[in-house]
Formats: sequence, C-alpha cells, structure tokens
Amino acid sequence: MMSRSRRGVAAAAGLVVVGALLCVVTVNARAAGKPTIGQVQTKVNQLTSQFDKVSEQYDQVQAQLTSAQQQLKQVSTNYNHAETQFRAAQLTVAQIAASAYENTGSTSIAGVLTSGNPQQVLAEGSLLLQLSSSRDDQTQQLLASASQLSGVQQEMQRTEGGIASLKGELGTRKTSLSRLITTEKATLASLTYQQQKQVTSGTVGAGGTGSITPTPPPDLPTGSQADQAVAFVYSQLGCPYVFGGTGPCADGYDCSGLMMKAWASAGVAIPRDTYSQWAALPHISMSDLQPGDLLYYNGESHVAMYVGGGMIIDAPLPGLDVEKIPEDTPWYAENLDGAVAP
Repeated sequence: MMSRSRRGVAAAAGLVVVGALLCVVTVNARAAGKPTIGQVQTKVNQLTSQFDKVSEQYDQVQAQLTSAQQQLKQVSTNYNHAETQFRAAQLTVAQIAASAYENTGSTSIAGVLTSGNPQQVLAEGSLLLQLSSSRDDQTQQLLASASQLSGVQQEMQRTEGGIASLKGELGTRKTSLSRLITTEKATLASLTYQQQKQVTSGTVGAGGTGSITPTPPPDLPTGSQADQAVAFVYSQLGCPYVFGGTGPCADGYDCSGLMMKAWASAGVAIPRDTYSQWAALPHISMSDLQPGDLLYYNGESHVAMYVGGGMIIDAPLPGLDVEKIPEDTPWYAENLDGAVAP
C-alpha cells in the first residue's frame, strides 16, 4: 500500500483527490509557522506507513471474516442434518413409549418428545430411558442425536458471534484508514500551490501521478506460472487502488490483493494479506530475484511484484493506480524487507 508517499511522498497523491489539494489558496502559503516541504514529506511518509499497516490488518480481518462465513455455511448444513436425525429419533421413541405415557398420564414427557429443544430432551434422558426400557437402543439414539444437535447449535452461536465481532473490527479499521487519509490531506494543505505541485509530482519513476498507459509485458519465456503472474499484473496497469480490493479492475486492488490474484491466475494460491504471504512463502536472496517474485516493504506491510529489468508493479495508495516503477525508487529501496518466490 505504499507509493508516491513512499516514493518521495507521492503518498501525497495517495489522497483520493490530488487535484483538490492543488487548489489550496495561497493564503495558506503566507501563514506564519507553516512547516517546510521536507517536514510535510516526512509526515506524509509516516502517515502512509501507518496506512499500509492498518490496511493490511483490514485485509487480515476480512480474510478471517470470509473464513468464518464459510464455516457458518458448513455449520448450517451440519445443523440441518443433525436436526433431521433428532426429529426422526424423537418420533421413533415417541411411538415406542406411547403406551407408557398413557399409563403414567405424563403430559410433560409427551411434551419432551414434541419439543424442538435438544437440551430439554437431554434433561429428561433418565426418565425417557426408564419409560422405553424395552427399546433402549432407540432411546440412546435419541439422546445422542439431541447431544449432537445441541453441540451444533452452540457452534453456530459462537460462529455467528465471531462474525459480528469481525464485522465490528472491520468497521474500526475502515474508520482508522479514513482518518489517516483525512490527516494526510490536511498535512498537504499546509503547503503552497507550488510546493504541493512539487510534492505531488515528486521523484516517482514513471508517470508522476500514479496513472500510466498500460504496456504489454516484455518478451518472456512462455508457459511458466511466473510468466503468467507477470502478464496478469501488466494487464492490470491503470486499475485503481482500493483498500481491501481483490479485483477485477473495475473494483480495484490493494497491494496484496493484486499479488494474490496475479498468482491465482497462474494457478498458485497464496495467502490474502502481506503478513501471511511473507510468513508462508519461501524467502529468496535479492541476487536470485526473477520476474514474478514478490518484494516486501515497511515491515512486510506492502508488497510489489518484480517484473524484470529493474522494475516493479504494485498497487500503491487510494487515489493512485496500479503502476510500474523502478525498484530502486527511494522509498522502496529504503524500506525493503526482502523477497519471496511463490
């Protein structure tokens, strides 16, 4: 999630509306005690670094939420199966013990055998066994089914509670990201028009705005999965950055979402967020770097793909597009953690 700010504070451009920032009136320029351009660049870089980390935390929580929702679907299937077994066992024991209920005049036990509450059936287990002693196997089956259904009900409640908690955490992360962007806007607004222009044009490799004309990938040996991953990121040049984004282009990408989809297009599954990718994938020496390998930055909170010729492609920040820049662009060179080969 780094970019212009990383690359010379093009993070400034990482604000969804660089154009608006450039319209700041010159009155601000004359304000006493305004920070220097170097101080603003430092602040913007710090904010962008924080943005990267919170954004990847957002991705982690989103992946956990997706997993929990998938788990809930499975639990729901298990629940339906357990409830069907429970109802069938309940009916069998009710038929077996019907005469016993009539003899005892027990309406409470009859109620147990028509209740949908497995805990109630378990609570009356000993009496059920006594009343239907001639068919003990069926009664044991009923109690086992009630126990299974009760367990699945509890698992469903835990899963639903976990989903609610994760959704709340996503909201918190999203709010934090919005605040960081707002703070970065305010920081840039302290500059004069000319200073803002200098910052936003920056020292950022190709383009200077985050948007570049898509170019075809270089001639590479065909057929390898790495080549396919490289071809994919080239095809996404110019697509917007969106935090939490995993494509397609119209929906945008964040840095790790782009890398995940690039390698998925080549038939290789890698984790969703940068921290999990860094932990799971084989680390390699920079001297062994090949097109398709992934480079990590800023405490593993940002990732880009090496595409050969000393160039990388990544999804930088909100307001910027997927772009191709030199791997030795200042911010990247200064914050490099290492490389992996999926």
